[in-house]
Amino acid sequence: MSSSTSQVITEYGKQNIFARETPPQLVENYTNYPKEAEKTNGRWAMVGMISLLGAYVSTGQIIPGIF
Repeated sequence: MSSSTSQVITEYGKQNIFARETPPQLVENYTNYPKEAEKTNGRWAMVGMISLLGAYVSTGQIIPGIF
């Protein structure tokens, strides 16, 4: 049997293969993230509504092939 120094054994005797954790990274300009996320969600919602409207106009079904 070969032993590796990268293996870590827990207090329960099990091998922990995820022993090394990535250090957290602090983002300096985090305050703008919620606003940008809301804009992105709103824009994707608008794209979805236009797609539904286009599908309904072109096929007469809300979701073609299902409804």
